[in-house]
Amino acid sequence: METETLALAQEIDFSMFALFARATLTVKLVMIMLIVASFWSWSIIIQKTINYRAARREADRFDRAFWSGEPLDELFDQIGPEPAGSSQRIFAAGMIEWRRSHRNDGGMIAGAHARIDRSMDVAIAKEADALSRGLPVLATVGSTAPFVGLFGTVWGIMHAFINIAEQQNTNLAVVAPGIAEALLATGLGLLAAIPAVVFYNKLSADSDRIIAGYEAFADEFATILSRQLDS
Repeated sequence: METETLALAQEIDFSMFALFARATLTVKLVMIMLIVASFWSWSIIIQKTINYRAARREADRFDRAFWSGEPLDELFDQIGPEPAGSSQRIFAAGMIEWRRSHRNDGGMIAGAHARIDRSMDVAIAKEADALSRGLPVLATVGSTAPFVGLFGTVWGIMHAFINIAEQQNTNLAVVAPGIAEALLATGLGLLAAIPAVVFYNKLSADSDRIIAGYEAFADEFATILSRQLDS
């Protein structure tokens, strides 16, 4: 009897596609949802990795240009009021307010320093929002995917036990397929959640470092303009 049961179990196809095909509709929907979430997470991970590298390269290039000794007015004239780079946009925001704060007689309008700081803070906030866009999706996938997969597993096991009760047979050939199909949902949930959590933490740290660099530049730039205002 045991030999026949093992023979029947060996004939069962336990490939990923076969397990998916044999699963109930509810478990199939759960698996599809987790697969879509996994692909969505990886698309965000790849996009953010590329964007952050580009942002760091742009910041390094602009930092070299800013500290090259070239007059700030000439540098601003080169990049224009609507530049493409993040660091350039923060610099442009400060320079635009700096020029607007000059009176026709050459003097400065009162409160120029505070307005320049606020202009750059607004520009930094916009860049921070762009850098962090998509990261909440990774956090959501990382925190919910295991539970979604667990729901699929519970539903699949429940259905497997119903089949066992209907057939009144508990041999391996009857039990194994249903349990394997159910556990596949948990596996897909972990497959989606683990990279999402790992890269969410990494990308969040990268974003914070980039934003900290923008804030440090804004402080240095504000200090330069403050010295010119005092003089």
